[in-house]
Amino acid sequence: MKVKDLAQAADVSPDTVRFYTRELLLHPRRNPSNNYQHYGPEDLQRLRFARKARQLGFSLPEIRQILQQADDHHSPCPMVREVFEQRLAEVEAQLQALTELRDRMKAAMATWQSMPDGSPDGHTICQLIEHWDTPITEPITEQGEV
Repeated sequence: MKVKDLAQAADVSPDTVRFYTRELLLHPRRNPSNNYQHYGPEDLQRLRFARKARQLGFSLPEIRQILQQADDHHSPCPMVREVFEQRLAEVEAQLQALTELRDRMKAAMATWQSMPDGSPDGHTICQLIEHWDTPITEPITEQGEV
């Protein structure tokens, strides 16, 4: 298969095929008559594997390491589980942080609905930010004072 053929078979762009070739994840042979790169069924399998691994969050170096272990006839599965478990914990921590940020943003928006716009007066820069988490019992004046 030529670059275009492999790209169509894997449902990717030719640039994606060229990228993975430059990154040495694919191993095309050169056609001696025209010097075109020729990809075999193993390249299609590796390209599809790399796409699935990327969809699961594996980095290019990790994919390269998985493929190298497989090429050496060693099971990459233990490493895949370990990396994936670590990555999942990182994603869960990020989700928690984003959930907390979302909650703060919602609280700020709710507070800001009742606050007037203010002008910087030497004591405040933007009262929306400076007072968003302060319980407001009286309306804030134009100068940012309660």
